[in-house]
Amino acid sequence: MKHISNLINSILVQPTTLVSLVSILAVFGPFISVSGGFWDAVNHLVNEPEYFWSIQHMVVYFGVSLVASAGLLSMILLIKKSVHGTLKTGILLVVFGAVIQLIAGFVDSVSHDVYGIDGLISWSHQPLELGLVLAALGGFLVLKNREHTKLKILIPFSIISFLFFTTWLVFNFALIFGHTIQCIYIHVIFSSGCSIL
Repeated sequence: MKHISNLINSILVQPTTLVSLVSILAVFGPFISVSGGFWDAVNHLVNEPEYFWSIQHMVVYFGVSLVASAGLLSMILLIKKSVHGTLKTGILLVVFGAVIQLIAGFVDSVSHDVYGIDGLISWSHQPLELGLVLAALGGFLVLKNREHTKLKILIPFSIISFLFFTTWLVFNFALIFGHTIQCIYIHVIFSSGCSIL
C-alpha cells in the first residue's frame, strides 16, 4: 500500500501531470457549469420553486468544483515556480476564475436564502459568469502550451467554449443596460430577470 501511495504522490508532484490536470479541469468545469445554468434557466420557464440546492444548481457547482480543483492545482504549480510565460498567465487566470466563482457561489447561496427565486441578471450570476470566462481562457492558454501532447484535441473545444461563455456574458451585460429588450418575447425564458432590475 505504501508503494501505491508513493507512486501516486510522485505522479501528482510532476509539473507536467499537474498542468495536464489543470487544463482538463479548466476546460470541462466551465462547460458543465454553463450546462447546469441553462438547465436552471429552462426551469425558470416552468416557474418551479427556486432554491439553492436544486439539481440544476448542483450541476453548476459540480462544474465550479472542477474549476476550483484546477485552481488548487494551479496554486501548487505557482508555489513550486514550475510555470512561466503564457503558461503562467493561463494558470493565473484559472486561479482568478476559480476564486471569483467560489465567492460568487457563496453570494448566490445567500441571495437565494434571502430573496428566493432570481433571474438571469443578478449580482451573483454575472461575477460567476466572469469567473467562467477567466477559467475558460486560462484553460485555453494552458492547453495551447500543451499542444504538442495528446491534449491538443481539446483546443478547438476550449476555443468554442471560451467564445460561447464570453458571448453569453456580453449578452447578459447588454440586458443590464437594455432594460426593455430583456422582457421581449424571445427572452421570456429569462423573464424573472426583469424583476431584478
